[in-house]
Amino acid sequence: MKQNLKKYLTELIGTFFLVLTVACTSLLGAKGVIAPLAIASALMIMVYAGGHISGGHYNPAVSFAAAIRGALGWKQLVPYIIAQLLGGILAVTVFTLMAEGSIIVIEPGNFGLKGLMIAECLFTFALCYVVLQTATTKNTEGNSYYGLAIGFTVLTGAFAVGGSLCAGAFNPAVAVSACLLGIIPYQLSLSTICANLGGAILAAVAFKLTYTDDKE
Repeated sequence: MKQNLKKYLTELIGTFFLVLTVACTSLLGAKGVIAPLAIASALMIMVYAGGHISGGHYNPAVSFAAAIRGALGWKQLVPYIIAQLLGGILAVTVFTLMAEGSIIVIEPGNFGLKGLMIAECLFTFALCYVVLQTATTKNTEGNSYYGLAIGFTVLTGAFAVGGSLCAGAFNPAVAVSACLLGIIPYQLSLSTICANLGGAILAAVAFKLTYTDDKE
């Protein structure tokens, strides 16, 4: 039980800093900040910090894919997701208190539903697939590149489709937080979450179809 609590706390902390970075870079508009680079970097450093404890998911879609793949017990999936969502909500609360009076008012994203669903699904698929291949197998155990690979997958997706076709969440916890922050309407937040979970399922299936040399 104590080990599990450490995992859940790690997931909460990592998701907190990921979402806080999303909020700060999106709504404070600090001069010279490139939001996708900052967000991907936040994810990367938190993956390196907590990967050896909890797996460094910080994303319900990644946890879902890991559960389907067999790298996360189904009994742990719900606590993982709760910890991630709580981390995101806590980040929104702290950001609101911290940045009061400094927040740039932006129009909520009004993306086309078809483009949003496809973009969020594809790049969530890419993210989950990279996590499964680099961070959940014996063949790549102890590698030094997994955090960089995961962070750069998010960076790629954010530059490719973020802000144009979708919010670039690739993460249901980020989608919920973006809705609470007013970055995207709740209807599109729900669509984003569905697309993220769909991408996670496809990634787990693709992993099972492509990874044939697992020595576990």
